[in-house]
Amino acid sequence: MDKHDEPLRIIRHEQQTYSDSVAEQEAEVAHVLAYEQSPCIILTEHPPLFSIGTSGHQHDILRQNIDGEHIDVFTTGRGGEVTYHGPGQLLVYAIIDLRKEQDVHKHVWRLEAMMIDTLADFDIHAERSKRGIGVWVEDKKIAAVGVRCRKWISYHGVALNIAPNLKHFSGIVPCGMCDAPVTSMQYLGVQTDRFQVEQRLLPHARSLFSSPVA
Repeated sequence: MDKHDEPLRIIRHEQQTYSDSVAEQEAEVAHVLAYEQSPCIILTEHPPLFSIGTSGHQHDILRQNIDGEHIDVFTTGRGGEVTYHGPGQLLVYAIIDLRKEQDVHKHVWRLEAMMIDTLADFDIHAERSKRGIGVWVEDKKIAAVGVRCRKWISYHGVALNIAPNLKHFSGIVPCGMCDAPVTSMQYLGVQTDRFQVEQRLLPHARSLFSSPVA
């Protein structure tokens, strides 16, 4: 069996530093590129940090000491601007082979669909918005999307706000939006945890990403 015809691999970490996560993703990209491993989804969480994407700017970091915590800053190669990662947020990194399809827009659409379908399982009506890439509930973003491709192997992915400290978003101009319109499942009244969200998310991930695209 061709490695890319094997089931979507799932890698899970309780928590990782951002630098360790990027190193792991880059290693997985190399394996998929060389047909040594099948595509995979990495589920993880990071300590509090701000990441600056390829369209972001240092001046979008407003302050790093918030609610008694110091938040580190990382410059990253993913697409997008500045975003926040921290406890209570589920990171879903998708290492997917796009060499046949060569369409990053469709890949982003699938990442958004995965989040929309998962949130629907919790009776949260989420959708895309003209305001920008990601997943929104009314006028507030609940999941940020940022991807990068190396020779048509995608990595990075989605950050879903389950129950993060929303005060930490006040330290940045999130995704270039000065009104900082962010929300979370907890803020919307849904009491759940990461394990329950993952249990709902994985069937959607497998449905969207398991089969190679012709």
